[in-house]
Amino acid sequence: KSILPDRKMRDECFSGTNSAIAALGTLFRRKQVDSGGSGTLTSSHGLAKALTVPHLIAIGVGATIGAGVYILIGTVAREHSGPALTFSFLIAGIAAALSAFCYAELCSRCPSAGSAYHYSYICVGEGVAWLIGWALILEYTVGGSAVARGISPNLALLFGSPDSLPWFLSRQTLPGVGIVVDPCAAVLVFLVTGLLCVGIKESTFVQGIVTTANICVMIFVIVVGGYLGFKSGWPGYKLSSGYFPFGVDGMLTGASTVFFAYIGFDSVASTAEEVKNPQRDLPMGIGVALSICCTLYMLVSAVILGLVPYYNMDPGTPVSSAFESHGIKWAAYVVTIGACFALCSTLMGSILPQPRILMAMARDGLLPSFFSDVNKKSQVPVKGTIVTGLLASVLAFFMNVEQLSGMVSVGTLLAFTTAAISVLILRYVPPDEVPLSPSFQEAIDSVSLQHNISYSPGEGDVKKAKVYSTRDKENSDEFPFLEKAAAKLNFFCEVFMNEENRRKIAGWAIAATCIGVVVLTSAASSVSLDSTLRYTLCGIGGLLLAFGLVSLTCIDQDDARHTFGHSGGFVCPFVPLLPIACILINVYLLINLGGETWTRVSVWLGLGVVVYALYGRRKSSLHNAVYVPASHVDEIYSSSN
Repeated sequence: KSILPDRKMRDECFSGTNSAIAALGTLFRRKQVDSGGSGTLTSSHGLAKALTVPHLIAIGVGATIGAGVYILIGTVAREHSGPALTFSFLIAGIAAALSAFCYAELCSRCPSAGSAYHYSYICVGEGVAWLIGWALILEYTVGGSAVARGISPNLALLFGSPDSLPWFLSRQTLPGVGIVVDPCAAVLVFLVTGLLCVGIKESTFVQGIVTTANICVMIFVIVVGGYLGFKSGWPGYKLSSGYFPFGVDGMLTGASTVFFAYIGFDSVASTAEEVKNPQRDLPMGIGVALSICCTLYMLVSAVILGLVPYYNMDPGTPVSSAFESHGIKWAAYVVTIGACFALCSTLMGSILPQPRILMAMARDGLLPSFFSDVNKKSQVPVKGTIVTGLLASVLAFFMNVEQLSGMVSVGTLLAFTTAAISVLILRYVPPDEVPLSPSFQEAIDSVSLQHNISYSPGEGDVKKAKVYSTRDKENSDEFPFLEKAAAKLNFFCEVFMNEENRRKIAGWAIAATCIGVVVLTSAASSVSLDSTLRYTLCGIGGLLLAFGLVSLTCIDQDDARHTFGHSGGFVCPFVPLLPIACILINVYLLINLGGETWTRVSVWLGLGVVVYALYGRRKSSLHNAVYVPASHVDEIYSSSN
């Protein structure tokens, strides 16, 4: 009698342990790269293949260049960079280009909707992919709302004063609750939502026109400002403090601030499934868009900082006040028009990607299938677009989302980080198993049985390099140290040339790199820590980072990278150095976003964990998937026919 309860408790304990392990395993299941291939768990969904390079450039530039550049110049120049702000924009542009290189390879290899969510689901696992998708939902919703609320004040200035809009569009305070509502922002979100529902080509054409108008205003600032600068002798650069009044540290601090002005080019990747030639057009669109943005930022900042000394700049209206100081007051209207065009274009760039991310998550079963529906006529996810527009309009109407704007950066930086990690995984340890539907179980069993019968030990083994010959043996008798050296070299080759060991070492090296980056950036940013503890943690993080970088540099990349996904597209250069530098920069920026921002984001991510545990984990299209070696997939398909 005393044994039975113990056995029952032990069985329940084992059952609970197995359930916990199975639940943990769902976080690491990965989907196949080609979501439209035969036999996979998803199928083609009818998005229009209508976009080319000019469309992608319009999306990238329009989503990136917002009205912030017209304000950011004054704030950063006065507080951090001074006249060196131009170099701050250059350094920030180079840092953003690191992420752009990673995105360019991933979106050309895996041209499907979903952007960083899609890449992390393929390379990292379902758990990380869910968090990235959930964070991007917050980013685009809050970002779109914040942009919409910024348009109405600029429109009011065009009519003469902040209160000059018609009463039904002007901001009003609700009596009793003190909430400031913005009808104009809600109306603008509805208009953009309706435009996006018409079709991707039509909406991109309109965005191209608005973006071109914004660029024309920036060119006006550069040309007219340059003329004034040459006429007046560039007084902003004739300073006793020199070009670097805050030193190199101030210039770098300014670079970390203006880095967020480059956020937006990732919107191009979300339209990958709608591009006619993704292998060629996507990398080109991302690269050209980022180059245009960097060039315009640098030229505008160089001109404005030359017109007025940085300490005399108006932090609220630096561009308008710079022209006004030279007697051109009417330029304020031109700048305001440019700000309105920039905000409208950014609004479109904020709302455009979210329905496609919702669609990608719904395809994978992590969200209701409602969001995966594509309208047959317009060939866009109309339902997801309408839901996105409704949420953004409600936020824009009722809430002052300025306090939530920092949360937008979290989603982007997390996406940039996982994109860089995905490149490392793709190059060194690409997924070697493919998920198939349970309907293929009979063919899987048949192929598995055939391989078990025909398999003979040694056929699948990786040949090991033999570097110790008979002549070496003869020489070792005469020179004993050669024998030891050859033995060590043989051992090294056996460890690193063996495919299984190489993958394990590469996996641990990637993990060590990520851990080292987190420890190093956390310790370096925690100035309140004891100096001894801080330097110790920095040393540990630096050693882990160095170990990962050296290990990945020494070992070969996986040969399967050449056939993984769609071939013939862009290949990220300087791997592993470039992705690791990208991870380091983005994690450092994440750590320094502030405690309040992370508190708000943690609440949102915690809600996402609950939704995934209650719905996404059970409804995932990979819930009953059978994983088979990638080398056997074609044979399984042929056996099932």
